[in-house]
Amino acid sequence: MTSLKIGVVGIPGKWSTEVLADEIEAKTGFRCVIDIEKVVADLSTPAVTFEDECLCKLDAIIIKKISQTYSPMVIDRLEILRFVESCGVKIYSKPSEIIRLVDRMSCTVSLAKAKIPMPKTLITEDMDAAISAVKAFGEVVLKPLFSTKARGMQVISSDQNDKKIRQALQEFYDTHQFFYIQQKLKLPGHDMGVVFLNGEYQGTYARVGNGESWNTTINSGGKYAKVEPSDEIIQMAHRAQAQFDLTYTTVDIAETELGPVCFEVSAFGGFKGAKEGLGIDMAKAYVDHVIQDLQTTKNIVE
Repeated sequence: MTSLKIGVVGIPGKWSTEVLADEIEAKTGFRCVIDIEKVVADLSTPAVTFEDECLCKLDAIIIKKISQTYSPMVIDRLEILRFVESCGVKIYSKPSEIIRLVDRMSCTVSLAKAKIPMPKTLITEDMDAAISAVKAFGEVVLKPLFSTKARGMQVISSDQNDKKIRQALQEFYDTHQFFYIQQKLKLPGHDMGVVFLNGEYQGTYARVGNGESWNTTINSGGKYAKVEPSDEIIQMAHRAQAQFDLTYTTVDIAETELGPVCFEVSAFGGFKGAKEGLGIDMAKAYVDHVIQDLQTTKNIVE
């Protein structure tokens, strides 16, 4: 048992948040699940508080979830945590790194710069360019810049007539003000979540589709299963996550007729896939790593 005070930023009552808080409480006797919507940042004092807890006096914070859904507001919440970090509180993963991932544009550009294989992608605000991309790619997925678990994504086929294509694109643009267009590739009925803790490979689980949806997310009826990826896929995922300084993440990879491609690096990384697909308790492993890192840092300082 250690006396460290470690808080969890997450969604109170949600399984992944609570299981992380359970592990921290079991090892430290301290429990603080932080609802970021109720955090107050007084920069004149300065102090950042949640209920009766001053976040600037914690030893560390683990960010499990910042919002039920992604939006530009998520960046503002992370900026508050970036200020807490400036007070000397260690935050896992760093808010500045998570900011680079909650915006799909930033994540994609970073992966492209690192030459990580991805589906053909076109990003534009121009309607004519968007229509040309649909026709060139054949079938595409329109993706909001801020979304998770395939929410808000839409499939468009070049088989539709020009009027329907333009109408679908216009409706998407009216909502999202930007076109992020990715070629829809044929998948083998599943994609993979490649798990990393502190940059080290932990294992890979599959999300297996139910055959009724174009995507394999659990929200759309998919289920978790164990999978043994090739060394090529593990190495690709390792290179992808290495573009971001994250404590814990999963990399979304799929095998296609063109070879393996990377869809994204998760800003937070889930626990349920590793638990149900691999039988690995990543919440426990995560907390063990954080405690060891904090104790090592304290010893160095002392």
